[in-house]
Amino acid sequence: MIVTTTVAQFGDESEIAHRVSVHLVRNDLIGVYEVFPLLPPMDESSSQHSVWRPDRYTEGMGDDTDWSDARVEDDMPTAQSAPSEAAAAARAVLNARKQPPTAPPPADAEDDSEEEGAAPAAPPEPTRSSCRHSVAVPPDWTGDRTALDAPSYDGERAKTYPFVLDAFQETSVSVLERNESVLVAAHTSAGKTVVAEYAIAMAFRDKQRVVYTSPLKALSNQKFRELTEEFGDVGLMTGDVCINPNASCIVMTTEVLRGMLYRGSDVVREVKWIIFDEVHYMRDRERGVVWEESIVFAPGGCKFVFLSATLPNAHEFAEWITHLHAHPCHVVYTDYRPTPLQHYAFPKGGNGLHLIVNERKEFQESNFATLQAALDEIQQSAKKRKRDEKANGGRGGRGGGRGGGRFGGRFGGRGGRGGDSGEDASEDDIMKIMKTIRARSWFPVIVFSFSRRQCEEHAKALTKGKTQLDFTTTEQKEVIKQIYDNALLCMAEEDRDLECVREIYPFLERGIGIHHGGLLPIIKELVEILFGESLVKCLFATETFAMGLNMPARTCVFTDFEKVSFYFYFRMGD
Repeated sequence: MIVTTTVAQFGDESEIAHRVSVHLVRNDLIGVYEVFPLLPPMDESSSQHSVWRPDRYTEGMGDDTDWSDARVEDDMPTAQSAPSEAAAAARAVLNARKQPPTAPPPADAEDDSEEEGAAPAAPPEPTRSSCRHSVAVPPDWTGDRTALDAPSYDGERAKTYPFVLDAFQETSVSVLERNESVLVAAHTSAGKTVVAEYAIAMAFRDKQRVVYTSPLKALSNQKFRELTEEFGDVGLMTGDVCINPNASCIVMTTEVLRGMLYRGSDVVREVKWIIFDEVHYMRDRERGVVWEESIVFAPGGCKFVFLSATLPNAHEFAEWITHLHAHPCHVVYTDYRPTPLQHYAFPKGGNGLHLIVNERKEFQESNFATLQAALDEIQQSAKKRKRDEKANGGRGGRGGGRGGGRFGGRFGGRGGRGGDSGEDASEDDIMKIMKTIRARSWFPVIVFSFSRRQCEEHAKALTKGKTQLDFTTTEQKEVIKQIYDNALLCMAEEDRDLECVREIYPFLERGIGIHHGGLLPIIKELVEILFGESLVKCLFATETFAMGLNMPARTCVFTDFEKVSFYFYFRMGD
């Protein structure tokens, strides 16, 4: 078994939690992991809350839709004209449940806890990681090479933060103030978004236009909500919606940017900064060419901000940028992981979670041996049942309800109890894991499945039969109802009776969400808002939900580690 980790950052109202991808090259395991939020609570002024703009959705539009001559309809909600009643209602209830902050004692109040004349203890210094900085320079560049190799900035900042910037953030800000491109390569959860926000703040300060690109519509929607709350004049352009396309900051998918570059849109000619989020997606075998062409055809006068996970050839990438656009490109790299993780494994068809790697990255050999013994026992039991079935004339066992068969669960056919099928987790396995997570208070949780159908089947498994799980309180159900009703008001009357719209509410009411590409855009955004406000406790999603989304998840579960599509076979960790 091979275990590797990839961390992603999430923020909620009182702490920073994170998620991670656990790659287990073993077909009879389910990866479960909890993340310990050891970072200090965020200041009230720095916490970001998702603001949902009830955008009108459109159908039949792809990411290559021509938005060059787009105009916003008079009744189309925009970032300025459509404040979210749903998000406002959610924040009002959530803020009412928060305890008011304790007032500080008067300055002249006596403190009996300290000795007379003793100085008060100084607050601990925040931990700041180191970073590695390099720069790729074109051959004919002339300038101060010393200042280029050690960038620094002591002037007035375009944006200030209520915390001390990390080393790689400080270096990146200094590069941006030099009006030069930068590639920030760091583990997810390290705080790369700070660099993007500063570039946007610089563009607003200098009266320039900036484009923020992301690989996914869901990520674009989330960044649009966050940046609108921060900066105000922000637009959104994806294959589903077009909101405020003439804004100073436009959030779009990378496919939309490529289409605008192909057509020579006037908007692109005015862009000074282009931010490529998750630029390591360029290595994707199907969509990587979109990032490559967008960078190649970008206007000559614009500068770039590349946000990426750790790359083995980051400097080589910067040299390619320098060759294309003939200006220096800095590389700011850090491999520091700010959040410890715990990795668990669950044997399919078995019981109990087994801690494989603890928060200190120590491999637990004894637990791993116990896990292997449990897997061997399950496999031997499955083989024995199959021999008994043959001896009894092939009447079959209890069916696939215990995890065997092609897809496990209700689609399992005549397979045994599981453990040897190597397919997605069964309904019983999901139920056991969810009960364990609820008992240990590991919510919110994201359950990743590679199939849209499996996401829906796993969610249904928690709401049927004698043991139906409900993760929300009465007060939370009222908030969910308010947000759901407000979402319906954004839809046409004939669309409110659609089956997918009506059937999602019973799940949401119980704190269970479903998110995949087959849902209506407004339903996906509704689920994102509820999960972002911690009203949806358990979310079943496809792997695209893991691409850079900033969500308050404490635990993640992978029901499978292999994906077979029409085009290719994919194993996590490849």
